[in-house]
Amino acid sequence: MRINCNAKINLGLFITEKRPDGFHNLESIFLPIPWFDVIQIEPSDKITFSSSGILIDGDHSNNLCMQAYQLLAKEFILPPVSIHLEKNIPIGAGLGGGSSNAAFVLKGLNEMFQLNLSIERLESLASELGSDCPFFIQNRAAFVTGRGEKLNSDLPLELNCYCLVVNPGVHISTKEAFSNVSPKPAKTDLFHLANIPKKDWQELVYNDFETSVLPNHKELQQLRKDLLDLKPFYVSMSGSGSTFFALFEEKPTGYDFFSFANKCFKLNVNQKEKKR
Repeated sequence: MRINCNAKINLGLFITEKRPDGFHNLESIFLPIPWFDVIQIEPSDKITFSSSGILIDGDHSNNLCMQAYQLLAKEFILPPVSIHLEKNIPIGAGLGGGSSNAAFVLKGLNEMFQLNLSIERLESLASELGSDCPFFIQNRAAFVTGRGEKLNSDLPLELNCYCLVVNPGVHISTKEAFSNVSPKPAKTDLFHLANIPKKDWQELVYNDFETSVLPNHKELQQLRKDLLDLKPFYVSMSGSGSTFFALFEEKPTGYDFFSFANKCFKLNVNQKEKKR
């Protein structure tokens, strides 16, 4: 079984509260984007994990793909499989690559072994693996709250634009991202973002992690400036960084000077409002 696992970007990210369990509550919009890892799952004599592409540090036996298999193996008698991850989504980049891998392994194993798990059950399992993991189960634009596991896919957002995503190769740890964050109520109601003119997004829709991360990284400050110079209607860092993205009404030109990983694609979001 071959599975394409996409990344995500955050359209706005407000850190609203520190919780008693040590996590933080947030409000954000998650959007899936076409930047893919590839996972291959095959029957095997024993459970194994391997990877290629971008180097993954740490113990492979503790990779989120393996954790996803082991989580399901607690409830079901699963035959052993080999899992190979072709890593293309930058790591520590705010794109949710690891979370996507875990979620898609859950979905792949559910299909492969006909476990008949519901969407709700898959999301619940995914939440045990990481805060962003549940999003990738349905994998559609969502208003996200809690620590990232509470999803509302009924937000009335319509977006038809071009998106330029640029990763400068800087790894931002979770500890660094949260080091100077001061939780406070969200400045903007992201669920009703469609009611805010796009010309006002830059002022009203921001990522709280930029306040914490940018002062320590001049290259990220420069990247943000370079993107703003291309005259998009919106520029932001995604997640805890270091990836930035820019939104344009027309297909951008003149961005080929970026020497690091970048992708430009058409972004289409069309979701009608339902009862929240």
